[in-house]
Amino acid sequence: MVINRKLIDEFYAGLDERSRGAVESAVSSVVRAKERGGKVAVVTGSGPNLHEGVTTLIAELMDKGVVDSVTTSSAVVIHEMGGVLDRVKMCDASLFGFDEKKMPRGNIFEFTELTDGQLAGLRLEMLLDEELLEKGARADGRMVIKAAANMAYPMGLRTEMLADEILAICRRVKLPFEKVAGWGCDLRTMLGKGAQKGIPVLVTVPQLVGGGHVGLAVADSILVTERSRLIADMLAQADVIVESAVALTQEIHDGPFETYTGHGIWSWWRGEPVFSLEGKTLIRFDLDENIRLAQDLQKDGAMIQKAINEGLPKTKLSKIPFRMEMSAFARHEGSIPVIGDIGMIWPVFALKIADALGIELEFMSYKQETPQGREMREWIVRQINYFDREKLLAGLRRWEKKNGNA
Repeated sequence: MVINRKLIDEFYAGLDERSRGAVESAVSSVVRAKERGGKVAVVTGSGPNLHEGVTTLIAELMDKGVVDSVTTSSAVVIHEMGGVLDRVKMCDASLFGFDEKKMPRGNIFEFTELTDGQLAGLRLEMLLDEELLEKGARADGRMVIKAAANMAYPMGLRTEMLADEILAICRRVKLPFEKVAGWGCDLRTMLGKGAQKGIPVLVTVPQLVGGGHVGLAVADSILVTERSRLIADMLAQADVIVESAVALTQEIHDGPFETYTGHGIWSWWRGEPVFSLEGKTLIRFDLDENIRLAQDLQKDGAMIQKAINEGLPKTKLSKIPFRMEMSAFARHEGSIPVIGDIGMIWPVFALKIADALGIELEFMSYKQETPQGREMREWIVRQINYFDREKLLAGLRRWEKKNGNA
């Protein structure tokens, strides 16, 4: 993929002055960390991270040695198992005799666009409703590119069924769902690249909910305490933490084993391993300008820390809608808020890092509203494959051979 530097320069110019400066600081933090052998962790949400091609770009940065660990949501696990983005036909569900009360809003039923070869492959795994597929092929509908493998037939159902099979393997080999699922995922996904290169990719505890049976299987694959410990270990090793369009990060970056914000004090007291955010760089890409305003209030008059010290409500004292993650972020000396569209921020951020480190990127994301962004989304639909069950079983055999369980 040819990198459109002119467009990325336009993205940079489109950020406000403070965000441009923040991007430069964020890039410098990552470059310094990598040059001294440090590590970078990325904390992603779902939604725009998928649609803007950011998760695919992160997989590329994992491949090139820039990103060393990732946390994400159960929804991203589903969509990466489906190939990140799908083209689906959205039809009136009444054409198929479905109960409208059980259908999504608007009485819509979706069909995944699949080739004859892909359908033939699915028939080897599951019983398809051939009559429904024929009706769907004949029905009027509109074609839409959307996050893959959750709502559309048959890929959404297939992914739900695979979740149960993967969970059974997880219990057998005592590994997180994300790692086992990664064995069958495309290498251009975060899950697939993480499994290939031994890079941890984990769903955070606040992001377990919302992924259908896949989310339940992720949650059930290992204990919540073990998951929290693994994520704490990941963040403890990171010099730079990049948060991308994600909510509830206070429960991620300063969870039950982190001491600098205070939440891990009793874990330390009880003799458990803990870590500190002190000295780390905490970067956040977000559309909410209140993130930056909360930091300004803290810098100008230590208002956020004062509210905490005096036990006062931070929302009333700051006079802004106060999100949970603002607290630790605003008070952290190494925090860098970059306010803007992640579809613009990530290409700028990634390319500047690559140029500074002498890395050639083979994939680039673009804001989805641009012609290049639309082309990128089409590329993802065409090129990134959905979950391969045979690759999963091959990965299981390799693991058992390596660990003496063959």
